[in-house]
Amino acid sequence: MTDHAEGPAAEGVAARRVALEALARVEDDGAYANLALGPVLDASGLEGRDRGLVTDLVYGTIRRQRALDHLVDRFLTDAPPPAARRALRLGAYQVAYRDDIPPYAAVSATVGATPKRFRGLVNAVLRRVAAAPVAFPDEATELSFPDWMLERLEADLGGERARAALRSMNEPATVHTRADGYVQDLASQWVVEAVGARPGEVVLDLCAAPGGKATGIAGSADLVVAADLQAPRVGLIVANAARLGAAGVAPLVADALHPPFRPGCADRVLLDAPCSGLGVLRRRPDARWRVDAAAPERLAALQRRMVDAAVDLLRPGGVLVYSVCTFTAVETLGVDDHVRAHHRDLVALAPPQSPWEPWGRGALLLPQAAGTDGMALFRYRRGDGGDQGPPQDS
Repeated sequence: MTDHAEGPAAEGVAARRVALEALARVEDDGAYANLALGPVLDASGLEGRDRGLVTDLVYGTIRRQRALDHLVDRFLTDAPPPAARRALRLGAYQVAYRDDIPPYAAVSATVGATPKRFRGLVNAVLRRVAAAPVAFPDEATELSFPDWMLERLEADLGGERARAALRSMNEPATVHTRADGYVQDLASQWVVEAVGARPGEVVLDLCAAPGGKATGIAGSADLVVAADLQAPRVGLIVANAARLGAAGVAPLVADALHPPFRPGCADRVLLDAPCSGLGVLRRRPDARWRVDAAAPERLAALQRRMVDAAVDLLRPGGVLVYSVCTFTAVETLGVDDHVRAHHRDLVALAPPQSPWEPWGRGALLLPQAAGTDGMALFRYRRGDGGDQGPPQDS
């Protein structure tokens, strides 16, 4: 069954039903949207354009959840059951944010995909949503982010930059494929470039799963030890390295807080540390509703400890690259403050150029700058062995 907005509404029911199934797995089962959607699509029998529609409906409905609830709740007297709430959000997303789908088609197809006992409610409410003007009580509701997230980023980035970043992350992510066939956002590819690995070098990637950066680095270095804490995640590194033919990647189960390597063994260390993930919310739409307000401070404490452990692994003149896919000050500038205070043997290296922007001694890549994930990056050379670092790293 295909999905054409201009055709009979019944033609769109199958796609909406699949979207509702995926949303149920995220909301009822706690599944991550980026992991739940693929299996649901594969089992659906939908192809091509229909799969793309379902992907946008699921991701868009989750991204805009707070805004959609506001649009719907104006016409509800009681909280609806979860299955009805999902259908209302799905229909409201199409009415408010999909200009290519006529409201009558969006309402009809969504009602057709809704469990029968809720169809009357969903039909009545969605028709009122379609007829009413779109208005929001505040900016956080309109942008559809938790209050704390907007407030935190406005404080750290400045109001307009923060709002532009959030608006950018409400748009679908662009798919980028490397020359070797691996799908990876440009921001992550640029982190690989910033590592600057060369032939003959040993590189440690301390938080490597699923292996995208490690396999990218392997195109330049002789050996990339790709470590991660959990065995199933290391299994992803093994699978990706095998599929890409990255023979120079050595996957390993290891704790970045207690790395099982001798001091001074690495020419370069990449610490792509666990973080609040506020820079990747466009491709992980449900993360905005999972991350709590205390996460940046909690994770910054972990990041500082990981940096401490990573420094000892560098040879004299070796390079440490610290990156996080977020832009809170505590997880970026705060970690660099820790490095400045506790690792005087580390010399900050020049940050990458545009579309990166200066961020303290490092660089910040905002999602609106080039339509990528958001990222922060700091590079250091260990200078306690004399000026042994490669010239282009200085």
